Amino acid sequence: MNRKLKFILMPFCFAGILALVSLAVMLLWNGLLPDILHVGPINYWQAMGIFVLSKILFGFGGPRGGGAPWMRKKRMMEEKFRNMSPEERARFKEQWQDRCGWGKRRGDWMKDFKDPVTQPAYEQKAE
Repeated sequence: MNRKLKFILMPFCFAGILALVSLAVMLLWNGLLPDILHVGPINYWQAMGIFVLSKILFGFGGPRGGGAPWMRKKRMMEEKFRNMSPEERARFKEQWQDRCGWGKRRGDWMKDFKDPVTQPAYEQKAE
């Protein structure tokens, strides 16, 4: 296809897809949610606003992983953390504790904390 023709047709295709999806959102909302959640029906433009807002908040998807940027970052960090050895994980946590101050803002209540694995919660007193 000619590049100029593609350039001209793309906005119309985008508008047509947006119109169809907005119509689907409106029909689904008005068909389901008033009976289920007791909300009022919405008009076409409100449905388009809900669709656009959801795309802004949750991302547009696509071949590169999709989803919202914070979700991609979370998945990337989970994968990185999963591939670390236990020693690397401990070093990573120490670095972030030093950097972010995890545990430092909590005050003195942490000094009485007993690790449930190494120290039993209720020690029996020897009489």
